[in-house]
Amino acid sequence: MMDEKGFFQPVTDAFRGTQRKTTLILLSSCLLMITWRYIGSPGFFMDHLSRYVVLGDDPGASSAVYSMVACFVLLGLLPALGVKIVFGERLRDYGVGWGNRTRTFRTAVLLVPLFVLGGYYSARDPAMAAEYPMNPSARDMFALHALCYLIYYMGWEFHFRGFLLFGLRDRLAPANALFVQVLASTLLHVGKPATETFAAILGGILWALVAYRTRSLVSGLLQHYALGLTLDTILCWQGIRP
Repeated sequence: MMDEKGFFQPVTDAFRGTQRKTTLILLSSCLLMITWRYIGSPGFFMDHLSRYVVLGDDPGASSAVYSMVACFVLLGLLPALGVKIVFGERLRDYGVGWGNRTRTFRTAVLLVPLFVLGGYYSARDPAMAAEYPMNPSARDMFALHALCYLIYYMGWEFHFRGFLLFGLRDRLAPANALFVQVLASTLLHVGKPATETFAAILGGILWALVAYRTRSLVSGLLQHYALGLTLDTILCWQGIRP
């Protein structure tokens, strides 16, 4: 029978030496994603905060803004602080910055239009039209919605393509780090329309490859943002509904 020390040995070893960084990234990522999914959700805001803080007397809009900002803080800002304070590393090594400017520019020019087209066709999917925009009052405050959406995607892209992908690549090897972040980002789509969830697998692979190639999150961020903003723009102004 395994003694107590032997039973906990794998856990204690995970926080030592070269494994420490990998352990902290994986554990904190799990905790932050769950925290955002529950405490950072629009539902949490409506149930617990809407009586205290309301944007323009619109609880629905307030809950959407809250969730987007929470994504930036929990999935982006806190991991970034961890990189700087706990690991003592540079954010540019996690894709923050232009990286290889030529490759960043070329991939953005090539792929952003494709995701604008993808957003256009996604708006014609009844399931997507029923799910989006995240902010039910987006049309009435579209500039604010667009800004919050950008902040939301900044947090999202840093967490998966920055914190997980670049943070794990040296210890797990690039291919394994790529699929770890694909697994995490795709599972966070569970509950969304099936087409979006399956597409998240391909998107996670593509944007990870772009991040590797460019050494930057900028191109993938612009692509992801173009997809979401195009979808919302069409749904808001053309009235496409299921």
